[in-house]
Formats: sequence, C-alpha cells, structure tokens
Amino acid sequence: MSSAHVASEQRSDFDAMILGAGPVGLALAAALAREEISVALVDRSNVAVADRNAAADGWDSRVYAISPGSAEFLRSLGAWQRLPADRLAAIETMDVFGDASGRIRFDAYELGERALAWIVENRELMAALTEVVRTGDGVEVIAPSDPASILWHADHAELRLADGRTLIARLVVAADGLHSWVRVQAGIERAPRSYGQIAVVANFETERAHRGCAFQWFLADGGVLAWLPLPGRRISIVWSAPEALGRELVSLDASALSERVEAAGDRALGKVRLISSVASFPLSYLKLASVVARRLALVGDAAHGVHPLAGQGVNLGFGDVAALVDVLAQRGPLADVGAPILLERYARKRALPVLAMQVVTDGLVRLFDARPLKTLRNQGMRAVGSFSPLRRLLASAPLR
Repeated sequence: MSSAHVASEQRSDFDAMILGAGPVGLALAAALAREEISVALVDRSNVAVADRNAAADGWDSRVYAISPGSAEFLRSLGAWQRLPADRLAAIETMDVFGDASGRIRFDAYELGERALAWIVENRELMAALTEVVRTGDGVEVIAPSDPASILWHADHAELRLADGRTLIARLVVAADGLHSWVRVQAGIERAPRSYGQIAVVANFETERAHRGCAFQWFLADGGVLAWLPLPGRRISIVWSAPEALGRELVSLDASALSERVEAAGDRALGKVRLISSVASFPLSYLKLASVVARRLALVGDAAHGVHPLAGQGVNLGFGDVAALVDVLAQRGPLADVGAPILLERYARKRALPVLAMQVVTDGLVRLFDARPLKTLRNQGMRAVGSFSPLRRLLASAPLR
C-alpha cells in the first residue's frame, strides 16, 4: 500500500523533508521517491487529488508556459501523461514587440521543436502531480499542517509542527515560495526586491484564431503585456503593469478591462471578451548568496525570483528539482542525502543557469524602463530579429 495514504503509521524519520506542495515541491517529492529516498511532504493547505471535472467550469486564470525540457521531465515522472490533451496549447510562434518599431519573431520550426512551450493551467498541473504523489510509494503527505519551528543539527534537522508532532530528516528542502518561511528559519533573511509592478492575469475569448502564436509587448510605461494561447479562440494574459495601473486594471468591469487589453495588444486578434476571474500578484526579484545551507536546499521561488516576462519561473524550479535529484541519485555509497558535499554540488549545478536567466530578465525589465534608451533598444530588437542564428539562440535558451 502507498505510504502516501498511510497517515496512521505516523512515521517521523525521513531522508528528506519538503516544505511546500506547489508544482515544484510535488515534482521533487515524486522524483525523490523514484530514487527510493523516503520523503515527507509538508504543506499548510490540503494536498488532495482534485476533481478533474471541475475544470469543465472554465479556464484557470493562472497558467504556466512549460518548456519542452520541463515537459520531458514531467513525462518522466508520469505527470505529463495525466494532463488532458484538450486543455493544452502549444506556443508554435512568438511575436515580441518593443515600445516603438522593435520586433523579434521566434518560431519552433527554426529550432526543430514541436513547440516553443506548452501552456498549462495551474490546477491541471497541480492535479496531475498530486495524483502521481498520492498514488505512488515513498511519500508521506503531512497536510494540512502548520510548521512551528526547525532545529538544525550537524547530522539532521527537526521540524516541529503546531500539533506537537516532530519530524526528523537528513535534508530539508524549501519549496515554499518567494517569501519562504523555511529560509527565515535558516537565518537567510534577504528580502525580495520589488519591481514596482503588479501582474494582472485573466483569460479572454478572441474574435480571431491565434494559430498557436503568443504575443508580447514591451509598453511605453515600462510594463509588459503577454498574450498566451489557450485551446480554441482563447488566450490567457499576463500584464506586468506599474502598480497604480495594475490596481486600476483589477478594478475595471469585464467590458472595460476587455477594451483595455484589446487596445494595449493593438487588436492583434480582433475583439476580446473576458471569460474568467481576474487575479493579480506583486512582482519581485530575489537573488541569494547561496541556495544551500546546513541540511537545507532551496528550490523554485524560494531559491530565486525572476520577472515573468520570459515565463521561466516554474521551468527554473523544475530545473532545480532535476539537478537536486540527479546529485542525490549519483551520490554512490554516501547514505546521507543532506551531506554538505552533495548540497554544494547542487548549488554549483544551478548557479549558472539561474544567473543567466536572472541577468536576461532583470536586464530587459531595466532596459525598457529606461526612457532615454528607447531608440537604442528598439534598434537592437530589430537587429536581433533579422539575424536568425542569434534569434535561434535566444529562443532555445528556455529549452535547456
């Protein structure tokens, strides 16, 4: 019987303990269990297999752009196969526009790929990963449960829960988001830096078919608007807007917001109509001196914060998971999965990929926020757009 189902056993000693059961934490739990590493997955919310029929009521306004590399990783866990095909949309091309005449077009065909990325709803991805964890062996799900404190020792860590239970593990993994409670418990108190922007997300029906094309506009006010294809004549938008504008957009009624989105996107798909709730969240940048500490590894948004303009936050998180699992799987006779040498290997493997993505995304945000550089940046976009080898290099970066 799956240990994910047997809460009554009340096991308290594990190889690894993951705090945070979002997509990255769930993927890590599933991947570690496949390596026969015992796992406790702890979350404040319930971790239950979702009713997949609930998705028929509409489209989740929160979506992810899953890179081909991340899709292959999810397939290796058995999660990708559980996603309903009629709720996936391939980004086959992407048109990126500057705030003047700059433009770059990316094409999956140039890369020999089926898609640049796949648009997946948050609830569908969560449901698929939860099913993998709940129906597999090797993971004890301890949720909903409130963590109270962590004591760090030389050879293990102790997690004390609010209900009085104590869990022991050789390795603690923080997968609990940008404002990580685990980071604070470890004394890593660096605060994320605000971009002064709010991401507004919602879904719309469109008058014209998108034909698998995603659009992105760098706007004159320093914001970024992305239209991402959903199945049928539907799109999901992420409007990274200056805070005052973001608050205004969220307050608009459906008709007014549809008109603003339509106009900001140059009516590229004709009329648009709001078909979902509208959500928003503040945008922040986070760069830490290290993603490891004694008995601790950070993954996902707990390890790094990036601007969503490249849609790479969750892909970076899955990259963290793949790297950490690879290091632990190749540890040889070393039984201790929280040994410092293993944590340092993980940190080295992720340093360059994460730094590269942060430099690119943060640099682009700053570049388009600098009004005096308007002519120069749009000339640069035109030059990149006309040079196919460089265009292919930029487009393939998220595939790694």
